[in-house]
Parts: sequence; structure tokens; C-alpha cells
Amino acid sequence: MDRSKLLGEERVGRLLIKFSVPATIGMLVNALYTIIDRIFVGRGVGSLALSGISISFPIPLVIMAFVMLVALGATSLISIRLGQGKKEEAERIVGNSFVLLVIISLAITLAGFLFMDPLLIQFGASAEVLPYARQFLRVLLWGVLFQSIGFGMNNFIRAEGNPRVAMLTMILAAVLNTILNPVFIFGFKMGVAGSALATVIAQAVASVWVLSYFFGKRALLRLRLRNMRLDLGIVRGIMAIGLSPFVMQLVASLVTVIFNKSLAHYSGDRAIAAFGVITSLVMVIFMPVFGINQGAQPIIGFNYGARKYDRVKRALRLSIYGATAIMLAGFIATEFFPQVLMSMFVANDQAMIELGSRGLRLYLMMLPIIGFQVASVNYFQATGKPKKSLFLTLSRQVIFLIPTLFILPHFLGLDGVWLAGPVSDFASSLLTAILLAHDLRNLRLPVVG
Repeated sequence: MDRSKLLGEERVGRLLIKFSVPATIGMLVNALYTIIDRIFVGRGVGSLALSGISISFPIPLVIMAFVMLVALGATSLISIRLGQGKKEEAERIVGNSFVLLVIISLAITLAGFLFMDPLLIQFGASAEVLPYARQFLRVLLWGVLFQSIGFGMNNFIRAEGNPRVAMLTMILAAVLNTILNPVFIFGFKMGVAGSALATVIAQAVASVWVLSYFFGKRALLRLRLRNMRLDLGIVRGIMAIGLSPFVMQLVASLVTVIFNKSLAHYSGDRAIAAFGVITSLVMVIFMPVFGINQGAQPIIGFNYGARKYDRVKRALRLSIYGATAIMLAGFIATEFFPQVLMSMFVANDQAMIELGSRGLRLYLMMLPIIGFQVASVNYFQATGKPKKSLFLTLSRQVIFLIPTLFILPHFLGLDGVWLAGPVSDFASSLLTAILLAHDLRNLRLPVVG
């Protein structure tokens, strides 16, 4: 049976496992990029170097935002077109997306080198931290094109119904990064630049792997020269659906800057380093949820395009269950073992461990309800409703979070910075529940168990 046809015929539960488990493993392994970088930097270079990476982190978030603008928008369109039986149009989307990723990557690389120091200073880099941030970014920027192709087009492999290959892409890159990090940091004494170089090499290998797939015979959708001429209609469709994750990442970058500046004001470079560790742990918790979303997206998109709304609802419900289970596990780990988690990154700075442990517990106290919110936003994106997806994304990271981030610290000090996160999580989840209930009532068929 054709891989894409399985999306509309196989049992939804079995299909979600088949797609989500490889995606979850791949995303979890992908989170090792950040974890490994910061563990080796924290133990091999020091807490100031950790602060440097944390200060520079908004720039990689912006890079990923542009990748997601194209990649996730195109992924939804590809799934829907395959569900409609329009393979040739899906191939045109792949070709247009490849060209967009290349153009955007080159532009970001140039802008990054031109404005690096002014941006880092605006982000809150102190005189002691700035050299570390600069060393890290100078190397990392050379890998933007590799990251765009490797991560971006890997989503298309999953969309056409081959999650195993997509998982192997991420595992390949993460294993290489794990091996090369200690070699460059400890063996060649390259410090934070060595950590960045390990990441760039791993991304380069992943991009070659992905391109070889789309030019090879295994691909359902081939990368063809004739489809690389930009079509304004396709580009608009990609941008419209990809706008929500794009804005989410841009806002995440902005929020990181605001967090870093607030932490610097109330506690200094040590708090910034602690927040860097917390964001790394957040990625480990959230990446499996994003993996479930990536697995559910082609199922929801295909069946929505095929008007099989019972299967859409079933996939949504199961993805919410899975996301909630993962968040509960993360909640237990962060609430009961915060010092153990912080100690993984720093060995001889007890003050930072204690500061970060309290921040970790406060910042993630609403984890049990966030799985629902993230899975629901993915549903709106997968069904081609970018306005709702964008609004719900903004509700969590702009409408609620940024105001509380400015207000609460005035009354609660450093604790107010940490508590801004859970306050926003609760409010946005409530809003998401209301909009999702309304949208599901408009689907004609009932849920099938």
C-alpha cells in the first residue's frame, strides 16, 4: 500500500504510534544539541561561558523561526495535498520550499555577521560574557544553511509517510554532535567555539543525508529542478500556515531577551546561566511533545483534506493524551529532583545550583496542562487554520507572558520573573480550550473510538 494512503486507512492509534514514536525519538535526540553543548561548556569552560551561550540563544531562535516559517508551513500543505491526491502539487511545494530555505539562510548568515555585537549588547551581554557569546556565534552562523536544509526538509520526509528516515536524520546529527563536542572542547581546547563547530559539522552531515533522500529513489516526493521556480501562490500558502510557528519562535527569542535582562537586573550573570540550563531542560521536556505533534500533523492534515473528520478528532485526542503524559513526567522530575538536574551542568557552583533549582520549580509548575495547549495549537496548524494557531501562540507568549514578566517582578523580585511563565501557561490553556471546543463542534462527524 502507498505510504500516503496509510494515513487515511490504517487505525489512527496504530498510525499515531508509527509516526509519533520515531518523531518523538528524533526530537528528543535533537534536544541533545542544546543539552550537550551546555553540559560540556558548563563543565569544561565555566558558568560565564554558559551565560554567553544563554545571551546568544535568541539568535539561534530567530534562525529556527525562519526555518519553521517555511518548513512547517510546507509540511502542512504537503500533507493536505497528498490527502487530496495531488502528488504533483505536493512536489512543487517541496521544490519551492528548498529554494526559500536557501535564500533565507544566506540572508540570515549575512545579517548575523553584520549585526552580531550590537545585538549581543542589546540582549544584555556584560563585558565578561560578550567574548564567549561572540566566539559561539561566529562559528554557529556558518551552519545556518545546513540547519535549514537538514531540519527543514526533514519534515517533508515525515509528511510523505516515512517517519523512520526522518528519525534517523536527527539521530545521526545528535550522535555526531555528542562525539565531536568533547573532542573540540577538551581535546583541542577550543572552548565555546568548539561546541559550535561540533554543531555545524553535525548539521552539515544531516543536510547531505536529507538531500540524498530527495534526489534518490526512496522518496515519494522528489526534489526536481523544474519545481524550484518560485510560485507566488505556493509561497503565500506556505507563509500563511507557517506564520504561527514562525511568530512563536520570534516571540520566544524576544521573551528570552526580556528574561535575560530581568534576571541580570535582579541577580546578575549567574541567574542568566541558570536560565540557560532551565531552557535546556525545557527543551528536553517539550521536544517529545513536538515529536507527537509532528507525528500527528500529517495524519490530521491528510484526513482533514480527505474529509475524514472522525479520524481527525481521534488523532487530536490521542495526541493530547500523549502530550499530557509527557508533561506530567517532566513535572515530577523538575518538582522533586531540581538540584540533581541543575548539577548535571555545573559541578562547583552551589549558589547557582540552588538559584536554578528554585527557578526550575517555579517556572514549570503548570506543566501538567501545557501538553493540551501545545497539541491543540498543532491541530489548528495542521488543518490549515493559521489565524487561530497564531492567536493561541501569541496568547501564551505575548498577550499573557510579556505583561506578567514586567508586572510580577516589581512585587515579587526574582520569584516574579520565574512565576510569569506558569501564569501565562494557565491563562492561555483556558483560552485554547474555549476555541478548540468551538472548532470541534463544526466538524460534522463524531469521534470514533
